Amino acid sequence: MSRRESELSEPLAADVFSSACDSRTALQHLTGRWGALTVAALQVGDGPMRFGEIRRRIDGISDRMLSQTLGQLERDGMVERTVHSSIPPNVDYALTALGAKIAEPMLELITMLEAELPQVLAAQESYDANSARQQ
Repeated sequence: MSRRESELSEPLAADVFSSACDSRTALQHLTGRWGALTVAALQVGDGPMRFGEIRRRIDGISDRMLSQTLGQLERDGMVERTVHSSIPPNVDYALTALGAKIAEPMLELITMLEAELPQVLAAQESYDANSARQQ
């Protein structure tokens, strides 16, 4: 066990780094380009949100990608989809208890990254300058 693994409050599952690990799919859905932003949007929203509200909150996401992301997160038990039988029918999305539990540390990570963004941008600038000189 590495020093970093021993610092975790709960040890990682023995096979978490294995390609056969079941958590990989859910982790990929959650941490992919749109999963984290979708979960964060639902967490900071005021209750359930309609598809259009989520799309407007997440700048740059296409209808197709949002639909796919919501479906993946629903399948993983993190998002609940509620169809209201009205004319026209409408659909609301909300985090499940599991989704809300997972969203909390994700929002902390987003907040931490935003706070350290000047350092990240400086590192990127330095890296790019060094890469340009090496070419």
